[in-house]
Amino acid sequence: MTGPSGRCGRRIDVFPGVEHNARPMAREDFILMSVGGLTLDPVTKTPIVILRDPENKLNLPIWIGLLEATSMATELEGIKMARPMTHDLLRTVLDEMGAVCEWVEVTALKDNTYFALIYLRVADRQITIDARPSDAISLALRTKSPIYVAKAVLEASSVLQQMDEGSEQDLSNVSRDKWAEILEKMAPEDFKYKM
Repeated sequence: MTGPSGRCGRRIDVFPGVEHNARPMAREDFILMSVGGLTLDPVTKTPIVILRDPENKLNLPIWIGLLEATSMATELEGIKMARPMTHDLLRTVLDEMGAVCEWVEVTALKDNTYFALIYLRVADRQITIDARPSDAISLALRTKSPIYVAKAVLEASSVLQQMDEGSEQDLSNVSRDKWAEILEKMAPEDFKYKM
């Protein structure tokens, strides 16, 4: 599998038979993104991580679980827990094994489910691991690794949101001003995470 850097490596699928992409994707097939923030779906109260490009022209909302949102929020806010959370443990295990998380990719969107890959470097070997985007993003935040999103994922996400009859807005291309307007309508308790 070739990632944004063009390197090949061994791939480990957690769920055999789930292919992220039939052909390797090149760097130009991806957009570098970062975590723009966390919010809650105003209807379902499900946490959403918002990925955005450096120019803040593209936004990708990914609905995630509460525990994953808590993991991301603690890292984004610099909160240190008394005991390591799962993604802290994973980072420590990688450090102790001499492995480095080089980057993560959100590679596919199939049946309303996002797929991701984590690219690890262990000595002179590259290992690619299948992951949920929320886990890949949480690890990337802790290791300060870049997050890439396939352009095809951004396009598919935009098309799905436009086709969804219950969807009021296409969130994949919402401007900063529009996000401010959306967020102003939400109550402060919508942003609280309880453990």
